[in-house]
Amino acid sequence: MRPISLKKRAPVLILIAILFFLIVCPLIMIFTKAVIIDGRLDFSSAWQTLSENKNAVMIGNSLLLSTLVVLLSTVIATPLAYLFSRTKFARYRFFDIVFMIPFMTPPYIASMGWILFVQKRGLLQQLLPCMEGSENWFFTLGGLALVMSLHVFPFMLTILKNAMLNIPTSLEESGAVFGAGFGRRLQRIFMPLLGGNYAIGALLVFVKTLSEYGTPATLGKRIGFEVFTTEIHRYATIAPIDFGSSATLSSVLIGICLCMWMLQNYITTRKSYNLVSGKGARSIQQKLSAPATALGWFFIVLVLFVAVVIPYFSVISTSLIHLRGYGFAAGNFTLQHYIDLFTENTKGVSALKNSLFLAVSSATICAVLGTLIVLAVRNSKSRLRKPLEAMSLLPEMLPSIVLVIGIMLFWNQIYKILPLYNTLGIMVLAYVVLFLPYTVQYVTSSFTQISGSLMAAGQVFGGSGAYIFRRITLPLILKGVATGWMMTFIIAFRELVTASLIAPPNTLVVSTYIVREFEQGSVSVGMAMAVLCVLFTTTALLILNRFIAKQKGA
Repeated sequence: MRPISLKKRAPVLILIAILFFLIVCPLIMIFTKAVIIDGRLDFSSAWQTLSENKNAVMIGNSLLLSTLVVLLSTVIATPLAYLFSRTKFARYRFFDIVFMIPFMTPPYIASMGWILFVQKRGLLQQLLPCMEGSENWFFTLGGLALVMSLHVFPFMLTILKNAMLNIPTSLEESGAVFGAGFGRRLQRIFMPLLGGNYAIGALLVFVKTLSEYGTPATLGKRIGFEVFTTEIHRYATIAPIDFGSSATLSSVLIGICLCMWMLQNYITTRKSYNLVSGKGARSIQQKLSAPATALGWFFIVLVLFVAVVIPYFSVISTSLIHLRGYGFAAGNFTLQHYIDLFTENTKGVSALKNSLFLAVSSATICAVLGTLIVLAVRNSKSRLRKPLEAMSLLPEMLPSIVLVIGIMLFWNQIYKILPLYNTLGIMVLAYVVLFLPYTVQYVTSSFTQISGSLMAAGQVFGGSGAYIFRRITLPLILKGVATGWMMTFIIAFRELVTASLIAPPNTLVVSTYIVREFEQGSVSVGMAMAVLCVLFTTTALLILNRFIAKQKGA
């Protein structure tokens, strides 16, 4: 085998150097800041941070909250997954989209909606005065776990539903033939086959909860429940700033996430079964009795009510209320808060412009860089293509706040060489690092569907590499590139943790503007911005779906 020339390896080497600089160096800086003091290895400061009683309690809080959210998400998602995969409810395909609304809703907006609904003299008590005192049960650990579960349960629902669809009906029928009742079949056949998939879903929910900042920062602070993300944020932003402690807690958070990945891999390896083969498999939807059907509808409506209706009702109605003290009184509704955002409120307009600039810039850079990475990985025979792909997907496996802390530390360290820190440029860079995996995954998915014979045909007819890419490859992967661009745009437009940590002084984006108005008492104005944020991202998603539909029809 001939060795690959340096010229052919150059694109891979250049991309590896870029990703190493953008992703790996900030991560190295986190560990360096945690254990290297005055140029020497010193674990005393890290140990002092971890041994502080409040931090020990905080770590316990984070693990407890994540465990509770996994359990609550399981309780919510498992019945829904069964209904939508094994019963007549599977015919209602629109529920696949409806139950993604909680996930597409920014968690800090949903959290604010719940706070406005349940707080003392809030919307619930205005509508139902008999519910006075309901805030006492909501502003607790249970309320926090519930709100976070309502955001992440779609992860669990999607994974369990797809797993249940792959379980052949013949296995359940065999159990019934041998006299096993419904409960026995669930216990001995159905649930064991879901073990590996459930481990994947539980891990995603656990890590997502562990790394979530928005809900703990809004609702968690109300009840004095500190977790990893809020403590890391506090050390990095509130005087006296302590980047060493922030780096130490970030390192611990990375360690916990890696341990969870290893545990999930172990469980998946031992509990995975080959259920899909070349043979056809019948899918029979179980008939439900009238009481069971009614109970199924009740559960579906209940979940939609608490996950979608309550937070959106709270946010929208609050944005329309003129004077909060009068509540739902006749004549106390106005659109003035929306008008003010574009007329008298210069900070609101500035926040919208900043978010739009950051979202478009980061999405475009991710689209270009992600596409180049996929092309390099797919077209190169170098052994370095696997490390390149791994580095590009690394941000997806780590909590976003950890990467942002690393970016802060690294770019602050090299400020004299590259003065990017404390500018909008550092925010664009952080967004690119965080959301690059979206483009890589979507473009990779499109690329794997292209037959190599198409490129070979282009070469046979004398097409250059650039010509083949422009006329064959690019049109076929354009849907993946566009999907990655739009997903990056949607998430970057509403991103909170990055903006709250590294935004330049007096620079607001949509997310930090909403949180600031909420905390300063201008709740109606903040909720008006929240409604616009949701409408903006939802419109972008609808445009994406329409584009994909046209591509399929073409």
